[in-house]
Amino acid sequence: MTAPMEHAGFLLQSPSAGGAARPCVMVAVVMRRERIDNRWQSWRWSLADVVPHEEGFGDAPRLLLKDDQEERWLHPGFTIELFTDDGEGYYLNASTAQPCFWVVWRMEEEALLADEPVAIPQIVTLSYHDAGRWLDAQETVEQVPAPPQVVQWLQQFVDQHYVPEVKRRQRPQSFQPLTDRFGNPARVSTEKKTGGGQHG
Repeated sequence: MTAPMEHAGFLLQSPSAGGAARPCVMVAVVMRRERIDNRWQSWRWSLADVVPHEEGFGDAPRLLLKDDQEERWLHPGFTIELFTDDGEGYYLNASTAQPCFWVVWRMEEEALLADEPVAIPQIVTLSYHDAGRWLDAQETVEQVPAPPQVVQWLQQFVDQHYVPEVKRRQRPQSFQPLTDRFGNPARVSTEKKTGGGQHG
């Protein structure tokens, strides 16, 4: 690996000249449990943020905040890698008005971290196609805006590895080949036609 670039806390890493590793960035996910006014359920889980990973976070989820209205859990140690064969997926994200991180998360099947099941992030991605595949699989996928430094890093990767498919321009009607009623090429003459008879 070459020396990593640090932008606003995100450690953005590029592959070495040998190309053995892919560009990547390590992040942590913050999930929020908030009280809601609903007769069927009292609490709702949602994605709160994607933040730079720090060594001090460790490698296990931990409770950051808990009160009568809210809980926040930190889930560290997610690596986002950029793959050259998914250039279009990154392009479709980077070219939007607000590029974002997508997070796939699931509820615990049984409570292991707290008295009640906790929402556990599974994957963090910058690929529009990845997010779409998970949504198609009926998974829970949420998004938060990506900071400008990450967007710039993503855009640089797109510029290097993806060329948008150029739509073929439709030939203007004036350039369409002319045919007669039998489908044969028509001849167009610019010579001035004269009358059928001669005057003496």
